[in-house]
Amino acid sequence: MDNRYIALLAVFLVILLAISPFLGRYIRESMGNGRYRLTAWGRPVERVIYRIAGVDPQTEMSWQRYALATLIFSVLGFIAVYALQRLQALLPLNPAGLDAVSPDSSFNTAVSFVTNTNWQGYSPESTMSYLTQMLALTVQNFFSAALAIAVLFALIRGLTRHSARAIGNFWVDITRCTLYVLLPLSFLMAIFFVQQGAIQNFDPYVQAHTVQSVSYDAPKLDAQGQPVLDAQGKPVTQSATTQTQTIAMGPVASQEAIKMLGTNGGGFFNANSAHPFENPTALTNLLQMLAIFAIPAGLCFAFGEMAGNRKQGYVIFATMTVMFIAFALLTAHYEYQASPALVHAGLSPGVGNMEGKEARFGIGPTALFATVTTSASCGAVNGMHDSFTAMGGLSPMLLIQLGEIIFGGVGSGLYGMLAFAILSVFIAGLMIGRTPEYLGKKIDAFDMKMVSIVLLATPFLVLTGTAIAVLAAAGLAGIANPGIHGYSEILYAFSSAANNNGSAFAGLSANTPFYNIMLGLAMWLGRYAPIVAVLALAGSLAAKPRMQAGPGTMPTTGPLFVVLLIGSILLVGALTYVPALALGPVAEYLQH
Repeated sequence: MDNRYIALLAVFLVILLAISPFLGRYIRESMGNGRYRLTAWGRPVERVIYRIAGVDPQTEMSWQRYALATLIFSVLGFIAVYALQRLQALLPLNPAGLDAVSPDSSFNTAVSFVTNTNWQGYSPESTMSYLTQMLALTVQNFFSAALAIAVLFALIRGLTRHSARAIGNFWVDITRCTLYVLLPLSFLMAIFFVQQGAIQNFDPYVQAHTVQSVSYDAPKLDAQGQPVLDAQGKPVTQSATTQTQTIAMGPVASQEAIKMLGTNGGGFFNANSAHPFENPTALTNLLQMLAIFAIPAGLCFAFGEMAGNRKQGYVIFATMTVMFIAFALLTAHYEYQASPALVHAGLSPGVGNMEGKEARFGIGPTALFATVTTSASCGAVNGMHDSFTAMGGLSPMLLIQLGEIIFGGVGSGLYGMLAFAILSVFIAGLMIGRTPEYLGKKIDAFDMKMVSIVLLATPFLVLTGTAIAVLAAAGLAGIANPGIHGYSEILYAFSSAANNNGSAFAGLSANTPFYNIMLGLAMWLGRYAPIVAVLALAGSLAAKPRMQAGPGTMPTTGPLFVVLLIGSILLVGALTYVPALALGPVAEYLQH
């Protein structure tokens, strides 16, 4: 492994650790009711929003009302995004004259961006107008991120309140998160991206003349403009040559900032963060990785302060960091080796696997980016995960399957980790025959049922969806790489969808009615089944008295709990996914 990679990983973690406590305190203060001077500018704006929306910020909600508000807000967002796609041909800011998006793709994309998944089965620059990119996709990047942070704060209130019947006000939480946290940070980051070379304009697409002509096979069309088919029903192609290239323009930097900060991941361009207009320099590449982890890491420290014991936050942060380092080293180890097939053909093993990687970044930054984006529920990529080695590709896939709780998505990563923390104290309680406690709250049967839904809903969706896809003719039709790797592409697609990541192995032709609908359902259920369970858990915990720790209380602020927490995460992941992984990446590795 290259020493430069170790240095990059170290620099990344040092910067992350330096900024996280300050960001965590800022988020906690911004979401509170106090007179915080850094948010004083927005209090009049906040009051106007409540007045227009008819919201009483002093009225808090039960978990049932909070969950209902969450679902209503998401359904309205879905309708808006779907409608904008279907009507985009009639709307302004469409310089390329793009047609309406197909119904099944519109459904999939609307679900994708509302659920913070940002799965894209289409090429954005040739499918979405500027208006759709901004008003539908970018707006949902803000709202979907704010929604998960709001749910997290509801859970933290449940853990820290004493015999309470309410867990907060959804409309207040999502307003404050958007207004004070996501908007200012995105504004500053977008300006920096523009300074570094990312584009931000409404210009028409540019027709550029290439230095060399390019030859390619183009489909032959009949007089009506339809593809000509041969006797077997396959499209007939003919040789074509061009010396022009269409270069898409658009408001890229503004979408790029929130796509990273909100762990959304949907790119303005099909190449995502490998495109120089989205990610122009090595410095922006580092900043994008830091932006993905910044809010999730900061929330660990915010949690510790809200819990009244900062060590609680330190333990969660330490657990995430230890697991992240292990996966970052694993991914890089295999990517710094050449593909086994190329080694068998005579290539030196020390060359490394550059296939599918942007030459501007190389192996190390691409491997680290892949680990970061799949640890979080981001899905942004600066290289093709489909081109990773078998075991190099297993690492990001397993990170997604573990629930993206290693820093994870904004809000969703920490509430998933807290579910594992409750599971850990429950297991410890069974070992000693004592009722488990976490932060002074006794964990009962109802709480564990909700934790089980949080942890097992997505594996059920992943494995069931994969099984259906490999049995259905429509599912098999999308495989471009038959055999073991094709199965891995399907497994990765459903893992990414159900866990709301959005990245892909990309060799799967997923922009079909079958995959658009199946993955859309996986995204919706994978998002809201855990959220409703988390809110039910928050309501149950809030209603309980908060007791002082006693002699039999298991400490949750030391290294022992870190080990127990890591063991619980790996145990659940191993029991759930190892058989499926054995049929995919592991079998592909052993095949060579």
